[in-house]
Amino acid sequence: MNKLLTGIALSALLAATQPAFAETPDDQLIAAFDMTNVLTMDPAAITGGEAVQILNNVYDALVELNPKTKALQPRLAERWEIGEDNLSVVFHLRQDAKFASGNAVTAQDVKFSFDRLMTLGQAQSSGLSSRGFTAEGIDDQFQVIDDHTFKLVMPQAGDPKMILMYLAQAGVGSILDSKLVMANAGDDNGQAWLTNNSAGSGAFVLNQWRANEFVILQRNDAFWGEEPAMKRVLMRHLPESQSQRLGLEQGDIDVGFSLAAPDLKAFENNDAITVETVPSAGFYYLAVSMGDEKFANPKVREALRYLIDYDGINGAIMPYFGIKRQRVINSSAFAALPDPGYTLDVEKAKALLAEAGYPNGFDTTLRVISTQQFLDSATAIQGTLAQAGINAEIITGGGGQIYGAMRERNFELLVGRGGGGQQPHPDSNLRALVYNPNNSQEAGLTNFQSWRTSYQDAELNALIESALVERDEAAQSEQYVQIQEMIDDKVTAIQPFSERVVTAAYQSDVSGVVIDPWVSRFEDVVKNR
Repeated sequence: MNKLLTGIALSALLAATQPAFAETPDDQLIAAFDMTNVLTMDPAAITGGEAVQILNNVYDALVELNPKTKALQPRLAERWEIGEDNLSVVFHLRQDAKFASGNAVTAQDVKFSFDRLMTLGQAQSSGLSSRGFTAEGIDDQFQVIDDHTFKLVMPQAGDPKMILMYLAQAGVGSILDSKLVMANAGDDNGQAWLTNNSAGSGAFVLNQWRANEFVILQRNDAFWGEEPAMKRVLMRHLPESQSQRLGLEQGDIDVGFSLAAPDLKAFENNDAITVETVPSAGFYYLAVSMGDEKFANPKVREALRYLIDYDGINGAIMPYFGIKRQRVINSSAFAALPDPGYTLDVEKAKALLAEAGYPNGFDTTLRVISTQQFLDSATAIQGTLAQAGINAEIITGGGGQIYGAMRERNFELLVGRGGGGQQPHPDSNLRALVYNPNNSQEAGLTNFQSWRTSYQDAELNALIESALVERDEAAQSEQYVQIQEMIDDKVTAIQPFSERVVTAAYQSDVSGVVIDPWVSRFEDVVKNR
């Protein structure tokens, strides 16, 4: 590590309490963020935006989303054609692309990457699995035409644009160096090796990762694109906002990705620091477990809708992190309806609880990760629940503990964040938060948050599928409107209270920073000194 960073800079970051360091090196980006949810570097197994933010820099996909417009544009594929039957896409690969190892990027590598993804069946395979892709069908679904031509065949009707949007994201869309992976594969398809190593063609390579400490990315000298100005990137785990603020003020870090609202506000009039907020994907929400008989009752779930102080939470807690939103489709998606207008109404909630057989409320638990805006939101919800007689004991922990309990379907109430939207299409949100094709415990569909809550509705599932394959845009939009209205009536298990935005603070002499983790890359970052 001493080869990668000066001892002064690294020690300042590790301690976050060192004396001021004048400025970071001109060719090194020092970024601070919260990596609590980063559990592996294997693209097939990652979950959460923080892991995507790292691997976007290490792996290329066939296509990418423009960071500003979210329009599809070329990456490893120079161009592509959608078949007349709407069931296939042919990709024409760049002929100059190489992996960091020096191996050429070929259609065989593309097929290997998707074959591996579906064969392992881990978190990142769920989006394709939901569209009928299977481990058994990989030779029909992923076809090599020649070294630089790859064909993807959809096993069932759908919207090819949605598949392209899936494939733009690190994880599901990451193209791996098949020769390098197989050379280190052992008998586990490279899982152990890829936990701590990379095999990509992106602008950077993974040099070192220590869980809940740091990630070091080194410039990929074999990168097919324009050479990044940054020779290396240190992404430091600094979950405490005050540590990130201090690092920015002292010049020890260049970018802080997870600062609390008071610290962001403190920078608003500081010319040396730029604060930028951009729309992102998904929601902050209150989730219930349908495995608990109390919350299986729709009257109880409806009561919870009126025990959230939407205005108070978004006004006091969520600035820089979210804006009020009560529907499960991001407001920027086509066919998104305005909010239904839920407000904090304790008396209405009490009446609903009485109808459900709980006139005096009940005891329960409310799980939440200990990051500030989550914990503050959960505390606010705990207070309004208590007004209706619901005594919710807050259980805090790291991402592995809290979301792990949700993935194991071992919780009662939970304040979380997620819900798709990484793809600019309503299906992205609905498939994450409402769709559940198999509610059995054995199915293990952990990437579907509706499965995590044990919520399944056959009618909604069918409508979500129908809307996706509808070719007429007006008819498709109408179906999405119908789905949103049905969600209101059925009272699904996840209630958003805030639509996510993301905010970062960075040194004003740094440019080219992309804030949204789902499309973030460091290859265009420059220090203007």
